[in-house]
Amino acid sequence: MPGTDYRRAVSGGVTGAPVAGRSDLDRACRAALAAGATAPRVAVLGAGAGGLCAAIQLRTAGIDAVTVFEKSDGVGGTWRDNTYPGAACDVPSHLYSFSFASKPDWSRKYAPQPEILGYLESLVERYDLHQALRFGTEVTDATWDEGAGRWVLGLRDAAGRRSREEFDVVVSALGQLNRPYVPDIPGLEDFAGTVFHSARWNHDHDLRAERVGVIGIGASAIQFVPRVAEVARSTVLFQRSANYVAPRNDRVYPVWVRRVFTRFPWIQRMYRDSIYWRLEARFTLMRRDSRLGRMLAASFAKRLRPLTRRGLSEAALIPDYPPGCKRILIADDWYPTLLRPGVDVVTEPVDRVTARGVVTADGVEHPLDTLIFGTGFRTTEFLSPVRFTGRGGVDLDEVWRDGARAYLGLSVPGFPNLFMLYGPNTNLGHNSILFMIEQQVGYLVQLLQQQVVLGARAADVRNAAADRFDDEVQSAAAQTVWAEGCSSWYKDASGRITNNWTDHTTAYRRRLARPDLADWELLGT
Repeated sequence: MPGTDYRRAVSGGVTGAPVAGRSDLDRACRAALAAGATAPRVAVLGAGAGGLCAAIQLRTAGIDAVTVFEKSDGVGGTWRDNTYPGAACDVPSHLYSFSFASKPDWSRKYAPQPEILGYLESLVERYDLHQALRFGTEVTDATWDEGAGRWVLGLRDAAGRRSREEFDVVVSALGQLNRPYVPDIPGLEDFAGTVFHSARWNHDHDLRAERVGVIGIGASAIQFVPRVAEVARSTVLFQRSANYVAPRNDRVYPVWVRRVFTRFPWIQRMYRDSIYWRLEARFTLMRRDSRLGRMLAASFAKRLRPLTRRGLSEAALIPDYPPGCKRILIADDWYPTLLRPGVDVVTEPVDRVTARGVVTADGVEHPLDTLIFGTGFRTTEFLSPVRFTGRGGVDLDEVWRDGARAYLGLSVPGFPNLFMLYGPNTNLGHNSILFMIEQQVGYLVQLLQQQVVLGARAADVRNAAADRFDDEVQSAAAQTVWAEGCSSWYKDASGRITNNWTDHTTAYRRRLARPDLADWELLGT
């Protein structure tokens, strides 16, 4: 198109008002497709929130050849897997939803799991995704075919039958919270009682009158332990370190509020924006040795020390690390639960499991009937268990042997047209991950549109750009509270901060507002 530089005529992310130029790129892409340009065939791995967002936005942009592979029998991802009692989001409902797909009638401030799953399921009908979804199909591996310039996916259906299909683009929406982690504790296989992970809750098992032990006191346990303690005969919490647990202040939205949001969408948008900016302001807490962090730590200690007079130790209540070094949790019923008769907090490390219970480092055996793991997920094993082989036969696991890293959290040199959502250094400790996913999807959609307009076969991020971005992120990470001495899922085994974005989300949105094609090698032009 004469007179227009489509390498620059692109816009910001999905959220908010579009930057001038995005509509020009949309029109140019549609015109090129209408004139006979080849539409890329896109494989999206996973039908959770990220996968649905990618499918919707790609199709909206005119890139219709999208297939979403999902190994389960339905959409929802982590919100389909995690059905433990009390499961709910810790981001306010109106922000834990897509800006382009509002839900004005959320039932409460923090939506429970069934309502979030229902919202994600509703997107299938709302955006007519039925034909794009392929359930009961697992992607086992992906190999870049140099000659064809495409990805060859290894597939396995529910019956175990294997096949292979070719795609121009692969978008991994596997997420970080889909592979439960159970620590390798000596003797675990000898336990005579019932064992399960919170993400694989055994709803057929009755906990009433049972002696229940919980290993791993984090974001999931904060939600399910109060429900377990209400029915169990006794509950023993094996806690490695105390958490900062802030008030949740959850509440039901009155009918009249939901009606106002439905009738006047602009009011809901203003409310959503107010949530976003309040959460965004909390990033100050993530700065290393921040004044706010010191004040918050002192406030927690002051409020919690009186509870030690009621049988709880300081080690069970008061964290020995600065706020934000680990995920700050929210709950209205956590501390009352710790004070319940029959609830014990054990701070001695777990040594081993026997047929009858758990033995801690002090030699005490704690008799149990059921053992529940709230130990989270294998969050630093990005893209697992799919094996990716890129240009020159390079294995992605080998590239990441010293820690996962990706340009903008999206792409790795040597793996053309492979994009990942919720990739390395894109997790948040203070705001909604769906905001980040929208920015990532907006960026990759623009990049694919650029390929269509320019006649490129694929795009491979340049090593220099990826190294520059990683250096910036890790330099910034050293100035955050996550670099303190605490152990958390934000880091890999070497201590490298591989999960979190190290700045405000507004900075991330600016970085992804428009692809800079100087950072990319366009193949086949």
